[in-house]
Amino acid sequence: MFKNVTIYRIAPGWSATVADMEAALDAARFKPCGATQDKSVGWVEPRGEAHGPLVESVAGQRILKLQIETKGVPGSVVKKKAQEEADHIEATTGRKPGKKETKALREDALLALLPQAFARQMNVWVWLDLENGWLVTDASSQGKIDEVVTALVRAFDGLVITLLQTAVTPQTAMTQWLSATTPDEWPGGFAVERECELKSGDEEKSSVKFTRHNLATDEVRQHITEGKLPTRLALSWEGRIGFLLTESLQLKKINFLEGVFDGRPDEGENGFDADVALSTGELQKLLPELVDALGGEMAFGAAPASDAPAAVQPAAVTTDGDDEGPPF
Repeated sequence: MFKNVTIYRIAPGWSATVADMEAALDAARFKPCGATQDKSVGWVEPRGEAHGPLVESVAGQRILKLQIETKGVPGSVVKKKAQEEADHIEATTGRKPGKKETKALREDALLALLPQAFARQMNVWVWLDLENGWLVTDASSQGKIDEVVTALVRAFDGLVITLLQTAVTPQTAMTQWLSATTPDEWPGGFAVERECELKSGDEEKSSVKFTRHNLATDEVRQHITEGKLPTRLALSWEGRIGFLLTESLQLKKINFLEGVFDGRPDEGENGFDADVALSTGELQKLLPELVDALGGEMAFGAAPASDAPAAVQPAAVTTDGDDEGPPF
């Protein structure tokens, strides 16, 4: 379910029963794209059961699933069809279509071709931990994050969320950890693994990537000395979860390590419940420790420090990591 994590804070004072949430989401239940519609967004059943609940409550955690369907027609195909119509107009009337008419011809061509286009569906998981005031989505791209935030704010009256902000930016912390000469300088419970990306802030934007590479080396520290800063860094926590931390405080390529899922049911109803309970339970332990490692959380709504990333506004693509898999 969660291959990636983007963390939001729910403003104090908001709450809703499962029944109230269900009623709110039902009004925005997913419907496939119409013949001339290029995108449709709506809520679907987390368990995949037709006409089932749109809100699942497992071990006190609320799980939702947003579905995004898009239909696209290659621009070259649209242009070719519009040009054929323009050529026909010129041949029959002797008049060459102007810019405004050419634009209208392309719009008409797109509408004519959309019914023949294949639809692509993507699902995004959403986890609400109302006890701790967290809202987590597995969308890795900014466009999909925007879709989720917009859909949530439209569905739930009074819901206000903001990106989690920490006193120390992830980039600053990652720079410190990569500059460390011994593992004793890493935050408790965390270990630097074998993947990172460093980028310079100059006009050339030069970058270097390390994969399956020992990062506790003079070579890595030299790149940092020369002005390249980490944009993502592979970490593990307590030998239970591996992930890539990004400069925008996203967790990508989340991997629950050996032993975490031992004994869970392989499939069926109990398998879904077990996946949700085990995975959210592990993340509930990891996230506070990661926040502590980044200097603690800033107060809700507080302006970030000058070196901190700006908050994504509710209505926010790299596309890596968006493939849907089995729950967690």
